[in-house]
Amino acid sequence: MIEVHDVQALSDVDVYVYEAVASLAVEHGLAEPAAVVRTSGLTEEQVRESLAHLIEHGYVVPGQGGYVLGPHTFEVEY
Repeated sequence: MIEVHDVQALSDVDVYVYEAVASLAVEHGLAEPAAVVRTSGLTEEQVRESLAHLIEHGYVVPGQGGYVLGPHTFEVEY
């Protein structure tokens, strides 16, 4: 069973990093760590911490040399 994600639970930093990974992965097939830092406009430490959180919850998946998106299972609760 795939875990359902609540994107409203993400911090602003997590959203910036997720969007950077998504953009780079679509354009290049993989989001390299240095490119995520440049694209997000955040510090390397902020990106590293956010990626750890996003990976832990399945939003982002580490690959060889970079990151790709995890399953798209977002729900929005009102």
